[in-house]
This record gives sequence, C-alpha cells and structure tokens, in this order.
Amino acid sequence: MRTPTTTVRDLAIHKVVTVTSNTTLRDCAEAMREEHVGSVVLIDPGSPRPVGIVTDRDIVVEAVAVGLDVTTLTAGDIAAKPVVTVRDDEDVLDALARMRENGVRRLPVTGPHGHLAGVLSLDDLLAALSEQLDSIVRVMVAERTKENTTRR
Repeated sequence: MRTPTTTVRDLAIHKVVTVTSNTTLRDCAEAMREEHVGSVVLIDPGSPRPVGIVTDRDIVVEAVAVGLDVTTLTAGDIAAKPVVTVRDDEDVLDALARMRENGVRRLPVTGPHGHLAGVLSLDDLLAALSEQLDSIVRVMVAERTKENTTRR
C-alpha cells in the first residue's frame, strides 16, 4: 500500500504575518519578534496576493550588517522579488524542490486565485520528516522485538 501524498496545505503555517512594501524594516523586525516568526510576507494593500518576502536574515545581512538605517529602509527595498510561491495543493516534495532550485528556506503558500494561504518553511518540512523517520525506527524496533520474542 502506498502512503498518501502529503500536500503543502497539510504542513504550512496558516497564520501569516503580512506587511506592505512601505513598512520599515524596524517594524518588520518588531512584527517578527512579537509573532515569533522568521519572515513577513509582502502583500499589495488592495490584494491578498504575495508580492515579496522579507526574512530575519534579509534584515541582518542586507541592512544591519552594512550599517543601513532600518527606520527608513522599507520591506519593499530589500524583499525577495519576484516572490517564489507554492500552491497549497502541491506535493511537499515539489515544494522542497522549489526551495532547493531557488535557494530559499520559506515559501509563501497560495490558494485559489493566487491568494496568500500560508507559509511553508524548511523547518516545517524537517519536523514532518523527523516524525516519519521516527515511525520507521519504531517499525524496525518492533520487528526486532517480535523476532526476539518468537525465537526464544
């Protein structure tokens, strides 16, 4: 029996912190801290479609490390554009391939009509994979235990 495919919808975080292009990097960082997230997704004010993403690393590497003013620099100034997204009905292996191909650790997730529906991070994928690996190890241990019990 084949294991059912896991979709992006199954693993994505659906509560997304969003900002607009004119949000300062300081405000982005503050929102990340308050919400305990590592990224914010840029949306156009009149549309729920993602247009960019800013990560905590982007703020540090692109602004803080080079001495730029995070109170005047905006999310739109440093956001990864065009944003790489994944549809919520896609397989997680396709999402992982997209991350690898584009060198990103987070993908905004889109639903019907391209509207923002969540964020999928490499951490989400690693957590799911570790659960599956744990299940495999438990099968191996159970098989050994059964074999030891029946052969005595």
